[in-house]
Amino acid sequence: MDADKYQERVFEFGIYPNKGNNWIYPCIGLAGETGEVSELIKRLIRDGNSILDEESREKLKLELGDVAWYVAVLAKELGLSFNDVLEANIQKLENRRAKGTLKGNGDNR
Repeated sequence: MDADKYQERVFEFGIYPNKGNNWIYPCIGLAGETGEVSELIKRLIRDGNSILDEESREKLKLELGDVAWYVAVLAKELGLSFNDVLEANIQKLENRRAKGTLKGNGDNR
């Protein structure tokens, strides 16, 4: 699926105040959804001996879809094409690989 088409399609489902001029709401939602992904993985470690079964995989797939929704909507609210966001990320990673700085921490590697 084309990322920009995805972005336009999922934006239709957004119901929140001042939609189209509100980057704060999807930012907060993104934090919540990443927390849900982390909670599922935490429970997998605690209760499932870190074994990823099909039920957990399906739950994670749905939560990752929610994360993708919020990223796409946040980008839209910021006036960014989702395709451009993804391409910029690839370029950043390519640059880090070329400099030998894929490992490490910090934004300016």
